[in-house]
Amino acid sequence: MKKILLATLSASALIAAQPLMAKTLIYCSEGSPENFAPSINTTGTSFDANTQIYDTIVQFERGGTKVEPALAQKWEISADGLTYTFSLRKGVKWHNTRAFKPTRDFNADDFIFMIDRQWKESDPYFKVTSSNHSYFNDMGMPKLLKSVEKVDDYTVKITLNQPEAPFLSDLAMQYASIQSKEYADAMLKAGTPEKIDQDPIGTGPFSLVQYQKDAIIRYKAFPDYWAGKAKIDDLIFAITPDASVRWAKLQKGECHVMPYPNPADLDAIRKDANVQILEQPGLNIGYLAYNTTKKPFDNVKVRHAVNMAINKKAIIDAVYLSSGIAAINPIPPSMWSYNETIKDDPFDPDAAKKALAEAGYPNGMEIDLWAMPVQRPYNPNAKRIAELMQADLAKVGVKAEIKSFEWGEYRKRMQNGEHQTGMLGWTGDNGDPDNFLHTLLGCDSAKTNGSNVAKFCFPAFEELVQKAKTISDPAQRTELYRQAQVIFKEQSPWFTIAHAVQLKPIRKEVKDFKLSPFSRHVFYGVDIAN
Repeated sequence: MKKILLATLSASALIAAQPLMAKTLIYCSEGSPENFAPSINTTGTSFDANTQIYDTIVQFERGGTKVEPALAQKWEISADGLTYTFSLRKGVKWHNTRAFKPTRDFNADDFIFMIDRQWKESDPYFKVTSSNHSYFNDMGMPKLLKSVEKVDDYTVKITLNQPEAPFLSDLAMQYASIQSKEYADAMLKAGTPEKIDQDPIGTGPFSLVQYQKDAIIRYKAFPDYWAGKAKIDDLIFAITPDASVRWAKLQKGECHVMPYPNPADLDAIRKDANVQILEQPGLNIGYLAYNTTKKPFDNVKVRHAVNMAINKKAIIDAVYLSSGIAAINPIPPSMWSYNETIKDDPFDPDAAKKALAEAGYPNGMEIDLWAMPVQRPYNPNAKRIAELMQADLAKVGVKAEIKSFEWGEYRKRMQNGEHQTGMLGWTGDNGDPDNFLHTLLGCDSAKTNGSNVAKFCFPAFEELVQKAKTISDPAQRTELYRQAQVIFKEQSPWFTIAHAVQLKPIRKEVKDFKLSPFSRHVFYGVDIAN
């Protein structure tokens, strides 16, 4: 009896002595990040893993597209739109690891390192991890930047070769996340430069504790975060590729937030009293890209013929269910400058056969049809869509062989232009049409390794999107983008599939989670009821 009483007293004393239980939020993520090198990542999976760790110079307001101060507390833009002077925030602390303890706060050297690493081939970090700085190159940054100057430790002046309307928004994107120059120098000296991308430190709200590929990422709230410590103490990414397994975990309370539910699970999710679904139109597009540099898709008649052979409505009804709308243009209807007057190619197998014959393929042809191996915000099931497309194409004499690869390999091969046709998609990064029309369809990104996997470089289209970048007046930019969408539809480098509605099931104990228009998962500002 005495022993039991002592044990009870000890346990009570222990509980009384402990602080309130740490708040832990578990996010059932859909996959593993490629790495923690922001400048070379192109997938939302990697952006989600990185955005907890790093900050940018400017940032988008939580849940919106408005640009607000971050590591730069203010900035000035010259009257001619060519010079940006950033005043940087003082007293911003870095995370630390067992291997590296920072000796200084964030300063101008770190901002300049972020740019130089992607811009200057002479920089020792240009080729570390990868030299494919896809976003930086696809947006035409190498020729846009004229100079980047350190005025003093907390002032940086950037001069452009021409005005760039979306420049501030571009600097809020993930590729522009700030890494420590001091850490980079130390790792270079130690002969392990890749460590900065494997064992990252940032100035962000969470520091990385552990990463086990295809299993788990553990983060801890950074107590010295410049904007104030996060409301949750521990953040866990439970890597769960299967959407139905993510839903099962959410039901049991084994995770609190999940992305990309199976459309078939939505009815059951809506009926669960412990779960709510946050919902908004998606700033995204899923498409089938035609490699316009390879036969037979170098012929615009063939591209239109294939467009007419595929039953888009049947695909959306079967695969997206209630979570998708038919895509006509390369930008979503919720984006400014969307051209609502453009008509889609009709589903017309007879017209498709006739167009193929006119293009020199009266007996049909054989093509490849690449399907993504993963579920993405813009495409719930690429394999199933490929099978539906394959069946439609067979009816007009086109024999399509479905191909797929591991996700990283798939994207690399698509960017290299190895495909004839391939499914991919895009979720907007900054709320500007330039992020779709130039980044995905401009000549800068049509080169090897670029995001323009149609390899589409069409002078009349290029002239419009390049001109729109240099103009600040939204009405003029809108008119140019509307014209560009007309040319896009005439040339049809893509079969536009759908814009997916963004659906986010979360448990009701999660407080103040905001949907990102870019489909990012940002956990700073989120709370959880114990």
